[in-house]
Amino acid sequence: MVPLYNEEPVAKELYERLTDTMGRQGLQYEIVFVDDGSTDKTLSLIKDIAEKDSRVVAIELRRNFGQTAALAAGFDIANGRIVISMDGDLQHSPEEIPGFLAKINEGWDVVSGWRKHRADSMLMRKIPSRVANWLASKISGVGIHDFGTTFKAYRREVIEELNLYGEMHRFIPALLSRSGAKISEVPIKNVARQEGASNYGISRTFRVIFDLITLKFLLGYITKPLHFFGRAGMYCILAALLMDAYVLYDKMVYNVPILVAHGPMAGLAAVLLLVGLIFISTGLIGEMVSRVYFESTNKKVYSVRNIFRKGNL
Repeated sequence: MVPLYNEEPVAKELYERLTDTMGRQGLQYEIVFVDDGSTDKTLSLIKDIAEKDSRVVAIELRRNFGQTAALAAGFDIANGRIVISMDGDLQHSPEEIPGFLAKINEGWDVVSGWRKHRADSMLMRKIPSRVANWLASKISGVGIHDFGTTFKAYRREVIEELNLYGEMHRFIPALLSRSGAKISEVPIKNVARQEGASNYGISRTFRVIFDLITLKFLLGYITKPLHFFGRAGMYCILAALLMDAYVLYDKMVYNVPILVAHGPMAGLAAVLLLVGLIFISTGLIGEMVSRVYFESTNKKVYSVRNIFRKGNL
């Protein structure tokens, strides 16, 4: 299953390498391409391929929903007992799929690719990625090195009840760990992008930070939010008591005027702390509300315009 966004230069080569690799496995398979609102000829190419090859399904989303939604669409429509997801820019080599299948056959539920030697900038990509992966591993308790890669293999049963929102696709192993999925990893090559420009930038680092906060909340406090908000509240109260004690000590012992010596600083600190807590708490409450909304209404985070298969075009 491959989400695509403006991958016209490599789409045909990707298809050819996928069919060549899977053909040598002697297994029944299907290839699900998800066009995530491409503005080039990607959709036209995969429609033509689906018209000629009954093993190919081409999904057209109504607009660019993002990689998480595109993956969710692919997971919902793919029929295989094992579902393998990968990027469509050929930074993931289709020839490495047999390694994932071998790991699944060993009994693992999820096999994640590990870009052991990344073909990326050290400052802009490698260092932020290592920090984010280390934090994700510590927060989730899932001992893998690379949460960010899309190249993963799943048993069908572990993703059937998976609900993806926001940009949480990079933390699928952590989300699945809640239900007891057995997770492993396999080293993969990470080649430089052959064509086009990357859709990622340094700004993604900030989104990952927010996703890590959300991940911690979902894994540890989704069923007991009071433990999260109560702990934060107690820290605030403790900080306030300590500040009050310091101000009163200065006043009682040294007769320091409270408003003159401590008023502006104490007021600014209190306002900044309150604003920060309001922002974070509002974001986490919003995560809960959105999940209740999507799951209670069974509403998807994507909208499919067409599904193209051989015989129904």
